[in-house]
Amino acid sequence: MFSELTRWALEFARNHLLHYGPLGLAVLSFSEAVFFPVPPDVLLIPLVLIDPANGPLYGLITVAFSVAGGLFGYLLGRKVGRPLLVRLVGESRLVPLERYFQRYGVMAVGLAAFTPLPYKAFTVGAGALGLRDLRGFTVASLLGRAGRFVPESVVLSVYGDRVMELLLTYIDAIGYATLVAAAVYLAFTLLRRRARARAPSSPHRPS
Repeated sequence: MFSELTRWALEFARNHLLHYGPLGLAVLSFSEAVFFPVPPDVLLIPLVLIDPANGPLYGLITVAFSVAGGLFGYLLGRKVGRPLLVRLVGESRLVPLERYFQRYGVMAVGLAAFTPLPYKAFTVGAGALGLRDLRGFTVASLLGRAGRFVPESVVLSVYGDRVMELLLTYIDAIGYATLVAAAVYLAFTLLRRRARARAPSSPHRPS
């Protein structure tokens, strides 16, 4: 089942996404750095797999527009300030984010650019929380994004066929195992909630 869905998804991407791929990848990379929750990998990976000859180019497009989006997010954060940041990350995460910037400075931006941390929170946060080192911000963003997306696109360009063979070979087993694990987790969660609901509350002791 899952292997058939994977083949269908790749065929759909080949027929429909490849034509608009570079533009769509640029838009996604830019917007993810400002407000959009979906990372560029979601589009970058299938594009490289179906068009490996241009894989490194897709990686460079992702880096360029992600860094440009990060700069826009930084300037937007400086202009709008904390209200925008609160809308992005929530009030409860504002203080930890501010402490993170106070401790690490532009290194926090580089870490977010390289890892799955929400990059937009750090681009907008850098501007909103008063990080004034724009040059350092740009360099950190460039190094982090390039360190993530360029190797990803190059490796998939070279070993994409092997990756697809492994994926199609084991996708059914992985998919069914994931469904079973999700069902077990859901059942465990429901049983635990029911047990808590049925448990008698502790009696109030008079003072």
